[in-house]
Amino acid sequence: MVKHLLVCSSVLWLLAGTAAMAEKVTDEPALAYTFKDPRLEWGPCPSFLPAGCEVAVLHGDPAKPNVDIFFKVPGGSYIPSHTHTSAERMVLVSGSLEVTYEGQSPVRLEPGSYAYGPASRPHQAVCADGDPCVLFIAFEAPVDAIPLEAAAE
Repeated sequence: MVKHLLVCSSVLWLLAGTAAMAEKVTDEPALAYTFKDPRLEWGPCPSFLPAGCEVAVLHGDPAKPNVDIFFKVPGGSYIPSHTHTSAERMVLVSGSLEVTYEGQSPVRLEPGSYAYGPASRPHQAVCADGDPCVLFIAFEAPVDAIPLEAAAE
C-alpha cells in the first residue's frame, strides 16, 4: 500500500511538472495545410529530379534542422537514385509511389502510408501513372538531395 502511494505521488509530481512546462506558450502560430492550399509557395526541385517536380516548405527553414515539406512529382515520374544527409519521415498524401531503398525490396506506398528513410541510404522511386505523387517529408537536418544517377532524358 505504501509503495503504491509512493508511485502515485511520484506520478502526480511528474504530471505537475509536465503541466508547468506545457504552460509556456510561444508566439508561433499553429499551421494546417492540404497540398492544394493556395497559400503554398511551390518551387523547383534539384535539376536531377523529373520535370514538373515541385517542393513547398510547410514549416522551418530548409537550410536549418527540422523542416517539413511537401514534395510533388507528376504521375508516371521516375525519381533517380539519390541520398539525403538527413533521415526522412514521409507520409504519402496523393498518388501511388513505389520506393526502393538500397538492399531492400521495393515498397508500394498508397495515400496515408508512412515510410522512414535512414540518412545516407540510397533510394529511388516511381510514381504510378495518373495522379501526382505528393509526399509530406519531415527532415531532421537541413534539406539536401544528392544524386547518384542522372535523370532519364
